[in-house]
Amino acid sequence: MNGIQIRDLTKHYRVLKRREGLSGSIRDLLSHNYKTVKAVDGINLTIEPGELVGFIGPNGAGKSTTIKMLSGVLEPSSGTIEVDGFVPYKQRRRYVQRIGIVFGQRTQLWWDLAVIESFKLLKEVYGIDDAAYERNLGIFNEIAELKELYGTPVRNLSLGQRMLCDIAASFIHDPSTIFLDEPTIGLDVEIRSKVRAIIKELNRVKGATVLLSSHDVGDIETLAKRIILIDKGKILYDGPTEKFNGIFGRYRTLKLDVHGLAEADIARLKTETAARAHGEKEIVFGEASGGWLGVSFDQDKHPLLDLLNPILASFPVKDIKVEEIEMEEVIKRVYEGALG
Repeated sequence: MNGIQIRDLTKHYRVLKRREGLSGSIRDLLSHNYKTVKAVDGINLTIEPGELVGFIGPNGAGKSTTIKMLSGVLEPSSGTIEVDGFVPYKQRRRYVQRIGIVFGQRTQLWWDLAVIESFKLLKEVYGIDDAAYERNLGIFNEIAELKELYGTPVRNLSLGQRMLCDIAASFIHDPSTIFLDEPTIGLDVEIRSKVRAIIKELNRVKGATVLLSSHDVGDIETLAKRIILIDKGKILYDGPTEKFNGIFGRYRTLKLDVHGLAEADIARLKTETAARAHGEKEIVFGEASGGWLGVSFDQDKHPLLDLLNPILASFPVKDIKVEEIEMEEVIKRVYEGALG
């Protein structure tokens, strides 16, 4: 097995610069005013067989485009891709027998059929022998207790149940490589935990190479030992998850419900909080939006209660929420040299 090899990979699109209004649309019919969008812009990476790698970045960073090229759906503008000895877009018919794919909320199961009937159809599509098929069903039952869902039509599954079945379906033919694009999007905490467990255990049991794309940093922290961070089509970080977490895992965003606070009070809240933090850049205020004010902070330097208690004592904040740092803030800190 060869794993994944990518060299100088690009995917560029020509996009028409459209004008506004009806007259602009008519003029656009004969326009040659195009711009080039660099969705993926010269990336290089190697993923060893059996690795489970986190692939992260904000919306529009190039993650899904990269995965579509790796799966053979898109042809690169330039550069080379090799996955387990195959060039995906050139040898697609044979290549797809070796890979598994889950694209967010798009199912590969048959909507009107029971789950087990979809699995049986996939057995025939991939030419899986009876012994391997039964062995894999046994693994799915042991890890995720899917047997109780086998008789349920796919259309009647909850989003979380369907995602568990989709992930099982992507492993059913013993692929050597799996691409998972946002597998936990929209899931509640309990189901997200089950999805993570099945991904981790199937990677361990099957030894498949897994490239996991997710906006949920918790997915990456739980599953991957290595993170690849991409933005604007370029790789900004490729290294151990532990190092990444050592920098960004400390950060949290405190959301304050400031409905009813005057702008002058919000400005004073920011000034006094920053002063208590001695002006350190670990305290970053967002714009008050929808009645909520975001405060990003380094919890190692500024414990939550030390930050929060003076605010609650001085201002009529109605509610609070604590969230992980947003991906956009991670990207901002990378550009500022946090990983340098």
